Amino acid sequence: MFNSFKTMKPSQPMLLVLTSIFLTLSVLAPKTVKSQVIDWPQKPIKLVVPYSPGGSADTLGRLIGDHLGKAFGQTVVIENRSGAGGIIGSQMVAKSAADGYTLVISGIGSHVIAPSMAEGGYDPIKDFTHIAMLAGPPLAVVVNAEQTFRDFNGFVSFIKSNPNGLSWGSPGQGTHGHLTGELFRTTAKLNMVHINYKGAAGALVDLMGGQISAGFMTLSSAKTAIDSGKLRLLAVSSPKRLSEYPNVPTLAELGYPALTGTTWFALSGPAGMPAALVDRINAEVRRGMDTAAAKVRLSTEIMETAAYDAPEFKRYVSSEIERLGPAARSLKNSIK
Repeated sequence: MFNSFKTMKPSQPMLLVLTSIFLTLSVLAPKTVKSQVIDWPQKPIKLVVPYSPGGSADTLGRLIGDHLGKAFGQTVVIENRSGAGGIIGSQMVAKSAADGYTLVISGIGSHVIAPSMAEGGYDPIKDFTHIAMLAGPPLAVVVNAEQTFRDFNGFVSFIKSNPNGLSWGSPGQGTHGHLTGELFRTTAKLNMVHINYKGAAGALVDLMGGQISAGFMTLSSAKTAIDSGKLRLLAVSSPKRLSEYPNVPTLAELGYPALTGTTWFALSGPAGMPAALVDRINAEVRRGMDTAAAKVRLSTEIMETAAYDAPEFKRYVSSEIERLGPAARSLKNSIK
């Protein structure tokens, strides 16, 4: 019986049915995935900026949102959801559908530092699809222009000689500016009291108004106030001096090489986005950041970009977590 079953041959009609089913599955399945990518987007795309308007993340979000809207023929709606160093807005996106209609401006603050310093409610790698690098500026150490000291060394001497120490602000707890300021404070063993803001705009207003004495924030955010003479630029976190400010030293020159770094921002989405769709958006972002208009804007904002493909960018995010995560965690219990 078993032998006869093994040698039994399907009838001709059955062969035709099986062949038809096989061809249908093998041909239609790829077309379904492909058509989803080709048909996207069929409605407006929400781009969450997890910081307040006016900062570097907001600038880049609107820049790339405008380009993607024109390239894909759909409106890209910018939604600012600030708070907790970018955690609040990012957490909302992590819980969204992975269909490409809800994206977030990610970055070193929201996806490297903040999750290491606080319970963010998400894993920065497992809960997101990291799509493409945008750009980023160096950090600036700035003070009110009316301060009596003129340079960074005078800044340090002022803090040491002041019994009450010095108040300083950053764009928020868990941001790159916050971590850098805290690392500087602990390394130099200075009495510095951190004032937490929900974005660079609030810190700038209080700094120019004299409510706080110093700020650690992106150079892009502070540039207008620096150039207008309202703030004094003492140092930058770039690897080398900037041509725009040749007389301003780097933090590495001043004895703080571990504080060298860029406040980069990027485009990410919820975990599980289709690879073909990610590649399509990545390619368009890279085209957008390479346009003449974008290059002019990046130069004006003193930002640099990198043309990573999606897998390369994901590896970069992981390497940044490995680089800065331990320092962020070590400071978690010593934040003032």
